[in-house]
Amino acid sequence: MKLQFLFSSAVLAMTTAFSAHGQAASEAGEDLAAADASRVLDAVVVIGSGEVRQTQSVSSEALEFQAPGTSPIKVVQRLPGVAVSGADPFGAYEWAVRINIRGFSQNQLGFTLDGVPLGDMSYGNHNGLHISRALISENLGGVTLAQGSGALDVASSGNLGGALKFSSVDAADEFGVLGAATTGSDNTLRLFGRIDTGEIEGLGTRAWVSAMTSEMDKYKGDGEQNQDQYGLKVVQPVGPATLTGYYSHSERREQDYQDMSLGMIDRLGYNWDNFGDSNFDVAVLVADIAHNRGDTGQPVTNAGAGLVYPAPIATADDAYWNASGVRDDDLAYIALDWPLAEGLDLRVQGYSHQNKGQGLWGTPYLISPNALTPGATTANAPLSVRTTEYDIDRKGLIGSVTYAVGNHEIQGGVWLEQNDFEQYRRFYSENRNGPTRDFLGFLDNPFFTQWGYGFDTQTVQFFIQDTWQVTDKLKLNGGFKSLNVENSVDTLIINNAQPVVGTNSNLVATIETEESFLPQAGFNYQVSDQTEVFGSYSQNTAAFVSAATAGPFSSRSQLVVDEVIASVDPESSETFEAGLRYSNDLVQLGAAAYFVTFDDRLLAVSQGPGIVGNAPVISNVGSVETKGIELVGSVLVNDDITLFGAFTFNDSRYQDDVVNRAGAVLAATAGKKVVNTPDTIAFAEIVYDNGGVFGSLGANYLGDRFFTFTNNGGNVEGRTIVDATLGYRFSGNPILEGLEVQLNATNIFDEDYVGTLGTNGFVNSGDSQTLVTGAPQQLFLTVRKAF
Repeated sequence: MKLQFLFSSAVLAMTTAFSAHGQAASEAGEDLAAADASRVLDAVVVIGSGEVRQTQSVSSEALEFQAPGTSPIKVVQRLPGVAVSGADPFGAYEWAVRINIRGFSQNQLGFTLDGVPLGDMSYGNHNGLHISRALISENLGGVTLAQGSGALDVASSGNLGGALKFSSVDAADEFGVLGAATTGSDNTLRLFGRIDTGEIEGLGTRAWVSAMTSEMDKYKGDGEQNQDQYGLKVVQPVGPATLTGYYSHSERREQDYQDMSLGMIDRLGYNWDNFGDSNFDVAVLVADIAHNRGDTGQPVTNAGAGLVYPAPIATADDAYWNASGVRDDDLAYIALDWPLAEGLDLRVQGYSHQNKGQGLWGTPYLISPNALTPGATTANAPLSVRTTEYDIDRKGLIGSVTYAVGNHEIQGGVWLEQNDFEQYRRFYSENRNGPTRDFLGFLDNPFFTQWGYGFDTQTVQFFIQDTWQVTDKLKLNGGFKSLNVENSVDTLIINNAQPVVGTNSNLVATIETEESFLPQAGFNYQVSDQTEVFGSYSQNTAAFVSAATAGPFSSRSQLVVDEVIASVDPESSETFEAGLRYSNDLVQLGAAAYFVTFDDRLLAVSQGPGIVGNAPVISNVGSVETKGIELVGSVLVNDDITLFGAFTFNDSRYQDDVVNRAGAVLAATAGKKVVNTPDTIAFAEIVYDNGGVFGSLGANYLGDRFFTFTNNGGNVEGRTIVDATLGYRFSGNPILEGLEVQLNATNIFDEDYVGTLGTNGFVNSGDSQTLVTGAPQQLFLTVRKAF
């Protein structure tokens, strides 16, 4: 009923506004129409004209057509080669959001904000943070994707398959205020505001300050997903130079959806979820029964509960009490852009990032300490709260010099980073008559710390490149980068005690990734004023990650880690690509073909259910070969309508079986499709904007995907998700000027689908509890006002 009311109210407001706008629009004349056409074209995708590699950019206007709060990650799903998957309507729920480019997963890509590295943006991030925490979405200035192994100047030690470079909106020259309020499905309430100072007379200072708060219920099950963010950007001229400062604070509180298997979806349905606090008594009952049956390895806690799970529960893993992720982040940088002389420019940027995080899981696999004590009234639940805890302290420096001389533009730079990261596995007690633990806050006073490790990561990256305009038509680019990353680990605590020096449980190790020459080269040739061809070649290497739950240290055993360090090589890639671009005032078209070899693939083999936390073991398991084509186009049909489309065919296959040292085949993967990599990706969108009425209709298709390495079972069928926008900008008097109303509908056909694969990793064959279902149809109504 609430959705019908919102929809009816929005349609009525827009219909009335459209009638009032008709005469004003007709009087605006051709100049306004031309301005509108330019704006609509900018709202889609700008193809990287003049670039030597496959490159596209999405402007901030594209995000304005999305539901407020939509992550910039979801916006880039329109780009060729990009597969974005998630569970929520905004692409912001971090446990489930994933991005895949040309067969490379998220932890093999590079991400930056205004040049500052964001790491791999994974959920259990050890070297950065997600863009949704680094930047309020309304403050996005744009995003550029460089496929292949990205550009040489990207501050990333893992971008094997491409780089996404996000930018924050610039501080405006004029004073202005922007406010917005959004309501809609699942009791959503989102408030946003930004104040631009404009240029301060006498100082030349420009700045903006911004804040956002968002609260919404989960679309199924029990729980909330909330976030508060604050941001500041200051631009200060200093003589011929410019100083830019940026600060962002984020507090994110997300209760999780249950990970499911294909069998669970068939048996329990797409709307199945964890118990939540409202069904805590059921979670306790299921835990008691699981212990009685011997399903968890824990002692019997309540024999009277019996041996039969309440319908429709079939296993202890069908649903857990609760789960969530809580994250606090502070990100800041200061950048100096200084034209030292004609043609000679210096850029220096220092940055800092502090993170505190916990991933919480209500687990029946470890009982609370007094669960077996007769008459105990506290800490006596047959379950507990398991956490993975994160503390990041990163500091870095990025510097580059650009020198334009003759037909050459020579650029060189360095990236230095010191990252101190600590990770813990802890358990917190609960009462049988609870719940008392808040899954939307940080927990303290654990009863057991299974392990804690300190990681020190030092990164040094250097690059140099030359762009040579050989003739008016031919441009060449060539260069290389050098990478050195040293990861060290020390054991801080093991099984609630200080580690004993010299024992296998006292993990102390260092692993180094060093590549002195990683070349890239490319060309761009202007066939005509509208047509160009390009081609490029690149090599890259990914540094070993530093975390106790991934990478070479994940076994948490000194003997195994020593063996891993002696035997594994870092992952590497080679990319060849070539393409054609055509553009004029009305049309942008692009086509590219690529061939990628990915060597020394590292595989972490899971040892049991994700909630148990058994460590995987890392080893090199062979190569991947990828080939594909990408097509992209934008057409300005008339002054008000733009059509956009992108299509990708991608074939990524393992080249080797997984074998042990004796040569025995552990997994027959040779020739099989790479997990979570669809063959076909397509996006189509129509955008209408006459300056008053605006709207869009976009459809995103992802083909079939596997979550099994051998492709034996584990096939998730393709899905098409359609989103729509309808809005109106008011005008005519000072009160109405700058006022907008916007209605967004996500998944408008209410399709049931699997959103994300691999939330608990991938398996060799069969089924696995590693899927998260996607959000149903949802509606959101937004009112904006600019002053």
